[in-house]
Amino acid sequence: MPPFLHGKRENGRYCRTYRQVQKTLQHELRGTTSLLQLLPTPIGNIGDISLRVIEALKEADTLLCEDTRVSKKLLHILQERYDFTPKESQTFISLHSHNEKEFIEKLDPSFFEQNVVYVSDAGMPGVSDPGQALVRYCIEHAIEYDVFPGANALLTAFVASGFVETQMLFFGFLDHKGASREAGLQKALYSGYTTILYESPHRLEKLLLEIDKAEATREIFLAKELTKKFQRYLHGTAQEILKKLDGNYKGEWVVVLKASEAQNESAVSQNDILELDLPKKVQAKLIAKITGENPKACYQRLLSL
Repeated sequence: MPPFLHGKRENGRYCRTYRQVQKTLQHELRGTTSLLQLLPTPIGNIGDISLRVIEALKEADTLLCEDTRVSKKLLHILQERYDFTPKESQTFISLHSHNEKEFIEKLDPSFFEQNVVYVSDAGMPGVSDPGQALVRYCIEHAIEYDVFPGANALLTAFVASGFVETQMLFFGFLDHKGASREAGLQKALYSGYTTILYESPHRLEKLLLEIDKAEATREIFLAKELTKKFQRYLHGTAQEILKKLDGNYKGEWVVVLKASEAQNESAVSQNDILELDLPKKVQAKLIAKITGENPKACYQRLLSL
């Protein structure tokens, strides 16, 4: 069997895979081939980029970018540090959450009769970043697509948390404010699974205070600036972590909530019960009913509020 079928090195370079050879043959037979490749990019450390991603970036005719400035900077770094020479006259097109819908509405399948890649600013396209609508377009128009594996803050933080679970939920960013934020946090806290959130430095203190108010004893894990120079891991309750941070909330954060027992489906939240003019013991029993928390532990927590 020829060496390129195994992706082995030949003359110091990785040979083409069988999939790439097959696409070349299709291109020669039909004259064109339609393909979209979604490429994960490093979330902080350039060394985490894969050989496959480098090769795809090198061969791309058009790069759809969450931010063209960030993508151009990435290619510039690759040229400086690696044996990377991209095609001449590559086209960079901005595609982000604010223009994604309009872009796709105007898109024609013939656009993909070239090497098209999509890259987000950092991490996996489609995970709290644009990309999934492009995949849906490809499915609906019978356009071949491929998603490369790679850097991802969600999975990195899940493993780093040390919470021994095989199941998890990913909530991304909670709404910024209002009842929808409170409802989202309640679902995250009482889903019954280890739950991962993203949060901005501007709202991290707010989130920790909300967690402390809702369930002060819950063990959580925070990862700051994953893979970067100032990466930091923090374990403890929300109050303990607030003390450790001491007002320093700069950076990009992933918050992992240790699993609790699943909350019973209810339209009533803990805050709704606390607003009622009821004795603390009665409030504790009602809250325990919807959260699965031990009533005595809940009562002690309410006394400290």
